[in-house]
Amino acid sequence: EVQLVESGGGMVQPGGSLRLSCAASGFSFNSYDMSWHRQAPGKEREVVAIISFGGGVDGYSDSVRGRFTISRDNGKDMLYLEMNNLRPEDTGLYYCARGSKYFDSWGQGTSVTVSS
Repeated sequence: EVQLVESGGGMVQPGGSLRLSCAASGFSFNSYDMSWHRQAPGKEREVVAIISFGGGVDGYSDSVRGRFTISRDNGKDMLYLEMNNLRPEDTGLYYCARGSKYFDSWGQGTSVTVSS
């Protein structure tokens, strides 16, 4: 069974940082592109960052480029999202997903709140 479990969310002040983690199991993690997504209150889910199976970064959304960094550790079956210079508009539920164009498995999400 494919499982993706996010962690690391929380509340942070504007300008602060958080590191999200996603633990993967039940599949060959190093064979799949992976991605982070977020859903802000009242908005549709959007792709934040994509990373290829080998660790090459495929892209970031315009809203996070230069502030967020996606990475992975294939030896540990872990996906990460380093978020710096957080803004109130970064508030939302953050999900990791398997895939880069079609997303066939999702985690349950971890909540990020950026507020003073």
